[in-house]
Amino acid sequence: MNALTQPCRRPASVDLWVMAAMGSLIALTVWGEYQGGTLWPADIAVAVAAWLLLPVLLRRPVTGALALAVLAAVSPAATAPATMGTLHVAQRRSFRTALAVGAAGIVAHAVRGLWRPVQGLSYGWWLVLVVVAHAALIGWGALTRSRWALIESLKDRAERAEAEQARRVAEARAAERTQIAREMHDVLAHRLSLLATYAGALEYRPDSAPEQLAKAAGVIRQSVREALTELRDVVAVLRDDEEGFAGPQPTVADLARLLDEAEGSGTAVDLVDSLTGREELPATVSRTVYRVVQEGLTNARKHAPGRPVRLVLTGRPGQQVSIEMSNPLAVEPFVPTPGTGTGLVGMAERIRLAGGELEFQGTGDGFRLAAWLPFPA
Repeated sequence: MNALTQPCRRPASVDLWVMAAMGSLIALTVWGEYQGGTLWPADIAVAVAAWLLLPVLLRRPVTGALALAVLAAVSPAATAPATMGTLHVAQRRSFRTALAVGAAGIVAHAVRGLWRPVQGLSYGWWLVLVVVAHAALIGWGALTRSRWALIESLKDRAERAEAEQARRVAEARAAERTQIAREMHDVLAHRLSLLATYAGALEYRPDSAPEQLAKAAGVIRQSVREALTELRDVVAVLRDDEEGFAGPQPTVADLARLLDEAEGSGTAVDLVDSLTGREELPATVSRTVYRVVQEGLTNARKHAPGRPVRLVLTGRPGQQVSIEMSNPLAVEPFVPTPGTGTGLVGMAERIRLAGGELEFQGTGDGFRLAAWLPFPA
């Protein structure tokens, strides 16, 4: 049952006002019958019964209205509450139920008109007035019910719209935070892998030339500073729900700097670059290309430190961008840099969202990573 078909739940003060108003009408009707008739004792009894039935009408409209219709067939004292019952049912029950209750009211008044005719009014006109009155009550009640249904529908629609908006905002924030998490992983994993490489060089080659040790220490200091700056930016964004990740995003144009960092950390990169029209790459694709190469270099430093990496970039507008990276396995024992193992999983999701594909696998003597991204004309 919806809200309009449930029993009406009024405050007690409203019920008291209805009882008082109906009591006054009933009293006036009995007083009029007392002045011009001899059945006033029966009218008083009916009046008391009708007044006592009002709480039933307010809580159980159909039952109360039918009981009042029966009393209306006996005395005019029940006319006012009986007509109120018809209106009450029309406002809170289906149109078919209201018609049935209205018909019961018409029959009751028709019966009373037979044995207690209204002075100065023929029985035919009495029936016409009764039918018109009950039709008006049913129509008024149905109109009121429709208006309530419309208001309830608009209220429900507004609540659903607010809930939908809140859901969209929550999803947008979750998506933004997921993007921030990916950026944090990609950036910090790259920086920390550089730190691990240079720190390992300092640990295992303490006899290196002073200028080499100073260079390694400078790279470590610079990498720590950049990692802290990037981490501070990410944490600041995570603390503010209203702002997105607004930091500068690297693109294909920054690959040269990335490869220089890799060379400086001891990872030789054999680059074969036949990517044309890179200035026309969409920002999302350009950023994804950079992140794929960054992740590949990070994994190479983690799992095959000191081994060369072959990078092949191909593509042109109207086709696709192809990125293929491969590196041999490490030949000397080393302490692997710890990681979460989710870098490539996150990268695969990033590439999928950009409309591309990612493949990675061990080849027996090395590791291969390949990605394809759309390059619109």
